[in-house]
Amino acid sequence: MQAQEKNEAVRIYVSVAVDFDSTGQMIPKSLTWEDGHQYGIDRLIDVRPSVAALAGGQGDRYTVCIGNQEKYLFFEHNPVNGQRITGRWFVEKKKP
Repeated sequence: MQAQEKNEAVRIYVSVAVDFDSTGQMIPKSLTWEDGHQYGIDRLIDVRPSVAALAGGQGDRYTVCIGNQEKYLFFEHNPVNGQRITGRWFVEKKKP
């Protein structure tokens, strides 16, 4: 039996359209996949600090509903405070 690779997925950085509520909470509205296809986010289910178990890394894990499927969308915070870029969005994609 061969040892499994530690990371069974990779991070795919995506563009995300976001609204902010009155408390400053980010509410993702749509994401654009690496091939340019745009997916509307129908509902935000949950937000919590979490690790990306498959692809590694950590940040805020947004559980969203796209169509009839629950998906994880991660916001990876920039470790340097005061920078213009506060972080990046990514999804986990299984390795082929």
